Amino acid sequence: MVLLGTIANVLAVVIGSLIGLIFTKINESYKQTILQGIGLTVIVIGVQMALETESIIIVLLSLLFGAIIGETMKLEELVNKLAYKIAGTITKGKSTTKVAQGFITASLIFVVGAMAILGALDSGIRNDHGILYTKAILDGFTAMVLTTTLGFGVVLSIIPLFLYQGTIALLAAKINEVVPEIMLNAIIAEITAVGGIMIMAIGLNILEVIKIRVTNLLPALVVAVVLVYVQQHLL
Repeated sequence: MVLLGTIANVLAVVIGSLIGLIFTKINESYKQTILQGIGLTVIVIGVQMALETESIIIVLLSLLFGAIIGETMKLEELVNKLAYKIAGTITKGKSTTKVAQGFITASLIFVVGAMAILGALDSGIRNDHGILYTKAILDGFTAMVLTTTLGFGVVLSIIPLFLYQGTIALLAAKINEVVPEIMLNAIIAEITAVGGIMIMAIGLNILEVIKIRVTNLLPALVVAVVLVYVQQHLL
């Protein structure tokens, strides 16, 4: 089921929000240690994915050119601005209310970012929901923490979350119908590897080891597809 990962993600946010509404005070040390555990797990998942590559050169060139494209476009900045604009429109600009603040903040955290895109693509192309299951745990915990301060508005973020990830997953599933199997397998291997390195970067960001602009690396996924095509047809 293509949408299984997205549904699990939505349910995790709902459950986390409900827990946050019931238990309004959570010890800071618990939050920190749990997040660190999640961050380490995310890195391990990224390593496993990165090892799927059949050509490390394609992975390297994809990340190199992807980073150049993303930084030139200022992709992360553009995505954040767009997300704020959309969230503001949905709440009709009432950003001063607590519900609106909760909705906007949670929507930006759960929807904006590489993990949502990579996870939805993996669900659609490979029917592998591992990334979104991990994201569900992370988002559920984050929702619990946010709800303790921002209230019920956090749970409303499941609407853009479901629409965004669900749409990407459904569109990605259609790729199987138009791309030859041999090429599709090669594309999946390299996209998985490139995505895995980005997932590792997300884990490092969670641990606050370093701040990596992962969104600016997203064009690497497209570059990987192009390079696989060139390798298959021209080399």
